[in-house]
Amino acid sequence: MIDLVFLLVTGFIAYHGITYRDEEGETDFVRLLFGCIALLFFFRVLLADVLGIWR
Repeated sequence: MIDLVFLLVTGFIAYHGITYRDEEGETDFVRLLFGCIALLFFFRVLLADVLGIWR
């Protein structure tokens, strides 16, 4: 259950960080960086803890 909550939170952070644009249509480097880091944690928990594919 905790893994699923973690996946939801990190998935939202990754999606928001990667797709964020300001009023001028520019990306923010810090949000993009943390979005990519959150995406790495998302896939690590998904593959290792939830699906058991990667150890």
